[in-house]
Amino acid sequence: MSQISQVYKPQVKIPATYMRGGTSKGVFFNLTDLPERCQVAGEARDKLLLRVIGSPDPYAKQTDGMGGATSSTSKAVILAKSEQADHDVDYLFGQVAIDKAFVDWSGNCGNLTAAVGSFAISSGLIAAECIPENGVCIVRIWQKNISKTIIARVPITNGQVQETGDFELDGVTFPAAEVPVEFVAPVDPSEAMFPTGNLVDELEVPNIGVFQATMISAGIPTIFLNAEDIGYTGTELQEAINNDEAALARFETIRAYGALKMGLINDISEAATRQHTPKVAFVAPAQDYVTSSNKQIAANQIDLQVRALSMGKLHHAMMGTAAVAIGTAAAIEGTLVANAANGAKPIVTFGHPSGTLKVGAETQCVDNNWQVNKVTMSRSARVLMEGWVRVPADSF
Repeated sequence: MSQISQVYKPQVKIPATYMRGGTSKGVFFNLTDLPERCQVAGEARDKLLLRVIGSPDPYAKQTDGMGGATSSTSKAVILAKSEQADHDVDYLFGQVAIDKAFVDWSGNCGNLTAAVGSFAISSGLIAAECIPENGVCIVRIWQKNISKTIIARVPITNGQVQETGDFELDGVTFPAAEVPVEFVAPVDPSEAMFPTGNLVDELEVPNIGVFQATMISAGIPTIFLNAEDIGYTGTELQEAINNDEAALARFETIRAYGALKMGLINDISEAATRQHTPKVAFVAPAQDYVTSSNKQIAANQIDLQVRALSMGKLHHAMMGTAAVAIGTAAAIEGTLVANAANGAKPIVTFGHPSGTLKVGAETQCVDNNWQVNKVTMSRSARVLMEGWVRVPADSF
């Protein structure tokens, strides 16, 4: 027997599906397909997902894994039959750090939500009698990271998920079938939508400045700033910020102090282990701009401009969960988002680096507390590859 076979264990293969959902993509697993020790939260599960995605990678390329070296493509999803009444599937999302040995379970991925229903149907997690021969299959999703309900309306043709179509989503190259997604009560009435109790706060960031900020927990905890206050126009594309290490460091410091003010962490040092939340975004009034694909967007096509950072970088389009926060804040008079949109609106179209996105929110104020009943938007999803992923047996 050779020395290699004595020392090194072979690879194991695990059933998996590589999917695009919205403007993100990730590796999807059925919980029961994972090795037994990885079917529960803990070190083994995290190590497995890190190895699958190819992290930590000091080269920041994820060459030896399924990740795409961006926050939008370094993701993993685990689905199971739902343990919640009146729900079909439990959806657990892991944001995998690129250069660190860390999986962040603190929030949801709104974009990959669009693929959850499709995967659930195709992988047998939805009862056959609930799937029409032709029409729309309504999948009730329990988002385990944040304990919220999401409804996906998945088109079905001849008993199969319809993935192709003519729905165009800015930030995605090719058209596909439209998947309307409804985030139901993204903020529980018992929870504070605005953790500080204010629509606008003064956020003091040592050695950087004092900024007006709207801090909201809807979809995902998000800190909104005025673009002008931090030296931007609101029309920036990725290279304007992601190539500026000093700017990225400032944003991370702002994010950390915002997290502290929102009560998400108890000490600034904790922000380093909570990279996925909160998000930082900046807003500006509608204006003409050119997208990353050189498409001209006129000011009269949008209500406002929004740019958002994810995992320390400016996002190439917009995170779905951040779009929930944008839509909710835009519907409430007095927030920085509504101010940038020239007043509160139940439906807004905002500009982002790749184009535009429309999102609607139903909000109400009850006993001086803002509530949101639902937020809706349309995405698309597609299976890119299915089969098995392989990882060394001693890596988890």
